Amino acid sequence: METRCEWKKPVIMQIIRHSEQTLKTALISKNPVLVSQYEKLDAGEQRLMNEAFQPASDLFGPITLHSPSDWITSHPEAPQDFEQFFSDPYRKTPSPDKRSIYIQSIGSLGNTRIISEEYIKWLTGYCKAYFYGLRVKLLEPVPVSATKCSFRVNENTQNLQIHAGDILKFLKKKKPEDAFCVVGITMIDLYPRDSWNFVFGQASLTDGVGIFSFARYGSDFYNMRYEGKVKKLKKTSSSDYSIFNNYYIPEITSVLLLRSCKTLTHEIGHIFGLRHCQWLACLMQGSNHLEEADRRPLNLCPICLRKLQCAIGFNIIERYKALVRWIDDESSDTPGATPEHSREDNGNLPKPVEAFKEWKEWIIKCLAVLQK
Repeated sequence: METRCEWKKPVIMQIIRHSEQTLKTALISKNPVLVSQYEKLDAGEQRLMNEAFQPASDLFGPITLHSPSDWITSHPEAPQDFEQFFSDPYRKTPSPDKRSIYIQSIGSLGNTRIISEEYIKWLTGYCKAYFYGLRVKLLEPVPVSATKCSFRVNENTQNLQIHAGDILKFLKKKKPEDAFCVVGITMIDLYPRDSWNFVFGQASLTDGVGIFSFARYGSDFYNMRYEGKVKKLKKTSSSDYSIFNNYYIPEITSVLLLRSCKTLTHEIGHIFGLRHCQWLACLMQGSNHLEEADRRPLNLCPICLRKLQCAIGFNIIERYKALVRWIDDESSDTPGATPEHSREDNGNLPKPVEAFKEWKEWIIKCLAVLQK
């Protein structure tokens, strides 16, 4: 497999360039059955996916590493091409009776009930478009106490954290019969074990459950004056969850929504069996820190797109159109309302999609290639 690395100066950046042949094999495979499967795809779909190995493509570019702390450098792992994905014996695929993604919110997601409810609706709508063809359903929101999870105050950042593994056990017990997977979302920071500082999310692929926190996606999390700091953990017993009552929740901004959508779709991608992408700039790239997560695009590269299409069976044009509709659908009964000025009796809040506008332009370029 030929891979070339280039360093850019004065900012030290490493560009990972695979040869055209390497990318072509990763996408199409040399297995005659998979080649034949690829050739049966719609001509427009093949045209778009073939952009993976066009060096001059302005739709799909190489991965750029900005520092030695970036994921690929610090977490070496074997890349997964389409053939490896397809033949993975442990991969889970939605079946006719298990075609639903369930979303379970834990604790409040917004400063008012209305904001919390709208935010969950926005994430649900985004997942419906991203995993086009599957049903996405909401479970009744629960407080942290319902999960009976362990919790602590982080020694470094002084914020509350809940135990990710305990939440996964809770979600596994609640998993409905028709669920392909259940994903928990929360605005409270997570930790996977006592020795770890934090984790953005954690999933169990065998159980089809995942939990993801958006706590660190607020604009003020790393600020010295962050309002979520707790002076001391006053806990009368392990079942005393009163500290979570009215605990600080960051304001829902367009950037926070964008980061939440990225994390949610990346982690659900793992539940489908997609491993971290090392081929091209892609949503499925690993990220070690917030800066790297922000550089990661919202879209899947053609290799990962083929994997997801193989698992779900969607038409790529219809999927992209659904994503554009989600971005365009800013309908609200209260135009101009912002979270700070919202009242409990307001109808819908406007969806803050400013941060998605550039991606919408990219999707429209893809649709032009697909519909030539």
